[in-house]
Amino acid sequence: MTIQHASASRPATRPAVPGRRPDNPVPRAARRRLLSPARLTLAIVVVLIFVSPIYLTIVNAFKKESDIVADPAAPPLHPTLKNLSTALDRPDHLLQLGLRNSLIVVICSVVLLIPLGSAFSFYISRRRTRLRAAILAVLAAGLMIPPQVVLLPTIRILTFLGLDHSYPGLILSNLGGGYFSFAVFVYVGFMRAVPDEIVEAARLDGAGGVRIWWTIIMPLVRPATATVAIFLSLWIWNDFLNPQFILGPLQGQTITTGLYLSVGQFQMDYGQLFGIMFLAGIIPVVGYLAMQKHFIAGLTSGSTK
Repeated sequence: MTIQHASASRPATRPAVPGRRPDNPVPRAARRRLLSPARLTLAIVVVLIFVSPIYLTIVNAFKKESDIVADPAAPPLHPTLKNLSTALDRPDHLLQLGLRNSLIVVICSVVLLIPLGSAFSFYISRRRTRLRAAILAVLAAGLMIPPQVVLLPTIRILTFLGLDHSYPGLILSNLGGGYFSFAVFVYVGFMRAVPDEIVEAARLDGAGGVRIWWTIIMPLVRPATATVAIFLSLWIWNDFLNPQFILGPLQGQTITTGLYLSVGQFQMDYGQLFGIMFLAGIIPVVGYLAMQKHFIAGLTSGSTK
């Protein structure tokens, strides 16, 4: 005679445990499907915010003045090159001089910042952890302090040195602050990943510190150099505050201050203004396209080190 328990006819249930998730939670894939439309909408809004100034500059550079005033966001139904020719044919040569001066400042600043930042980074990357952390903490102030705070002391120092209202003074001011700190932070992350055995083997072969840095370390951190060069070039090219106050309106202008000078006090030629903006943006875009391979390699390599 078989005795069957009443509990055998129904499935066993787990006792409720406080704080435990339910047995049938919402699948993770279903939650992702619910969030995907919201994420897509947010991504589209963010992209439109960043792309809209570029779109307005491009379409309005090839439109007539009346079409710009009527509807700035409309595409050019009757494209014209008059805005570009007017910007190039200004009697004061504002565009040509601005592009030339910006190129001089950017090239000289970056050419000095890269060796200085990389050499200093190589030095501190081989120091003890506490000393390296202390130096990086001091350099972090260059990234955290707004440039407007140190602008007046910088101008006073340049005036004391006799470099105010001059391009050497502007280039010298670019060698400090956030530009140098950014270069050091990027280079240190790459140089710390270089094995110590490579440096020690070079020292055993009789190579000095400068030779090791230039012939061994710099080729290994080439992606970091491209990343630093692109970021610093764009920041210095787009800088408005330092050229405006250090150079002054009577000593010349970069392309950013030239755009400011092209805006009239009582009347504005929107077509010419958009033409200058379009031509001024070509050089950074061409520079980025020429170095994008190294730039992307620098970002991906830095993320894995």
